[in-house]
Amino acid sequence: MKKIWKYTFLLLMAVSLFSACKKEDYIDTGVHEAKFNGTIWNYLESRPDLFDTLMVALKVAKLDAVLKNDEVTFFAPPDPCVLKSVWLLNQQLFRSGQDSITKLEQIRPDVWRKYLSRYIFKGKNVAKDYRQIDTLNLAAFPGGVYKNLDGGDMNIGVLYNDVVSKNESSGGTQVIKYAGYRQLYLNYPYSMSVPDEIKDYFVPFITAPVATSDIQPTNGVLHVLQFSKHAFGFQNYEFANEAYLLGVLPKK
Repeated sequence: MKKIWKYTFLLLMAVSLFSACKKEDYIDTGVHEAKFNGTIWNYLESRPDLFDTLMVALKVAKLDAVLKNDEVTFFAPPDPCVLKSVWLLNQQLFRSGQDSITKLEQIRPDVWRKYLSRYIFKGKNVAKDYRQIDTLNLAAFPGGVYKNLDGGDMNIGVLYNDVVSKNESSGGTQVIKYAGYRQLYLNYPYSMSVPDEIKDYFVPFITAPVATSDIQPTNGVLHVLQFSKHAFGFQNYEFANEAYLLGVLPKK
């Protein structure tokens, strides 16, 4: 495996590039080749530019066999998502006077498995199989609750965006609800209690938008998360804290 510092440099380069892009430049609206002649693992291997680091983490967690053999739906976090959380772990190690990790194998396998399992679901589900979600009207459109690979509850839904156009005659804007592009979201529920005064407008989960959906390898479905709006584990400090408290493994 290449050194983590090299990936961190690439992450910074990618973030700077995407910060200069317009919305339509990096949100995939679904124009891609849906079928892939190979397993989910084979697809990850075909895109080392996006998933090289992720594949190492999956191997450490011994989840690579699941993506090779089982029928699953995988919401794949690209490498920059993983590196954001690893970078935070290294910051904690540095502040405590410990050496930074240089290999993902130094993070314990059970930590990798716990957090990677949040992205894997049994069975095949494309975007049209999920219910509508509207974070401003969850009472009407709450999405759906699905069990991840380790049995934890996750929320998944499709956000129907509005179409906003300018009214030339009045000079105002016209909004057509739910008529715009549709984007799939994987959401992690908060475990915190919510005060009554904010329950009506509080979004009870951390959202992770999908950049490219419905890639269909031979053993399931792959949805790729938008790396500019997601950090591995959903709360990156949670992953970093757990890896830190359990102790990192020595270099080999």
